Amino acid sequence: MAKAPDPQAPMAAMRKLPWRDLTPMTQREGLIECLHPLPWLGASWVAASCGWWLVALPASFLFFLTALRLNHEAVHGNLGFSPRGHRRVLHGLSLLMLGSNHSVAYNHLKHHSRIGTPEDIEGKCGRMRAWQVLAYGPAFPIETHVNAWRHGGPAVRRRMAVDAGLNGAMIAMALGSGASALLYHLAAMLVAQCLTGFFAVWITHHDVEDSGFDARTQRSALINCLSYNMFLHLEHHLFPAVPVKRLGVLAARIDAEFPALAVNRQMVLPVPKARPVRVWEQLP
Repeated sequence: MAKAPDPQAPMAAMRKLPWRDLTPMTQREGLIECLHPLPWLGASWVAASCGWWLVALPASFLFFLTALRLNHEAVHGNLGFSPRGHRRVLHGLSLLMLGSNHSVAYNHLKHHSRIGTPEDIEGKCGRMRAWQVLAYGPAFPIETHVNAWRHGGPAVRRRMAVDAGLNGAMIAMALGSGASALLYHLAAMLVAQCLTGFFAVWITHHDVEDSGFDARTQRSALINCLSYNMFLHLEHHLFPAVPVKRLGVLAARIDAEFPALAVNRQMVLPVPKARPVRVWEQLP
């Protein structure tokens, strides 16, 4: 009897690519990564203070996106800092994003090591329908926090407690000052946390079970620029130690070495190829 094909064979093949040369990060590069969310945060606060909601909302979205990228790098130790330095980044992001980013770290590392299993609390969103994820959204951060508190151990609980104190400080500052920018920020971050399961998990993981890959990716240079490379998620799952800023280089290596695998590869945002236009179709 012929041996059944290994569904993880494509992932195993791609993991043989050279990648360690892409991992070194200097502290200067790490500090630059820490700056990415700040212009968007400032823009959202200024716009909210002026009542320019059509500017404030996209600025808040981009702040949360870049903060997720920075959080992602700190979770995997990809900023060139010491372990304590990476924890400080997570604490700072917890203050600004609300919630505990140390609980995010615990669940995200489980997602990588136990993907598709009952222990993968984060990844379960990818196995839902889109409407189910949106309905489940408000419960998602609660469930991940509870899971990290129950199973993360004393160190994780201690860091989560610090994050909770920082959350309380941000809420007290907003309510005590009555500043419209801060009150708006609280509301925007609460909504963002409820949509994290959709935007941070579902769009990069849905319907990949039969593809042989753990996640989706993206090959549009424009979309990757606008999304700060966060849609190169297949590449991240292959080599989590590669910083997000270098995932484009990794994607190019994969395309050059394994062109046949592009057949089953799924895009986060499919971009249809333009139909060739014949000259006579442009005539009046």
